[in-house]
Amino acid sequence: MHSKVWTDMFVLALPMAEKILRPMAVYFFLVIGLRLAGKRELAQLNPFDLVVLLTLSNTVQNAIIGDDNSVTGGIIGASTLLVVNYLVVRFLYRHEKLDRLVEGESCSLIENGKILENRLTKEVLTRQELEAAAHKQGFGDLREVERAVLEPSGTISFTAKKPVPEETRHQEILKRLDQLSRELAQLRLRGAPPTA
Repeated sequence: MHSKVWTDMFVLALPMAEKILRPMAVYFFLVIGLRLAGKRELAQLNPFDLVVLLTLSNTVQNAIIGDDNSVTGGIIGASTLLVVNYLVVRFLYRHEKLDRLVEGESCSLIENGKILENRLTKEVLTRQELEAAAHKQGFGDLREVERAVLEPSGTISFTAKKPVPEETRHQEILKRLDQLSRELAQLRLRGAPPTA
């Protein structure tokens, strides 16, 4: 009884080479597939994108592990993915042009406060999704945004118009406080008794 448990847990049901090659093949397929699918999939801008990513991981699970459910097989598969990713990232770091080809380029969505509708269409983003991303980063409205860039990682970076509305209000309040302080000082001087 105990020997079967240990065998099921740690003895590989597939050859070691296959346990290494399967995750490598799936890794490169997913890198290429996600690159072709676009930055939107990585951004998870709506529930459909999230569902695709979650089901994608479940779909490729059997391709990675095959008919082997052993702990050893899982450790080999996970280790292979980590090592391949480490090597790919280091390789791309040293080869900038290839890195841009694999990861893609950033894409401006708003320039000088103007929404670039053609870029939104190209990236399959709606204005509502862009507004939702802006709200997550603390912008009340797209009119407050000077520039928005869809990064290769799928995140959207926003740059505020100068000055931001909160800063303008803050400066106005400071000016009013200074004015009130001066008026209060003048009133105190007028009401002070003469010195002998």
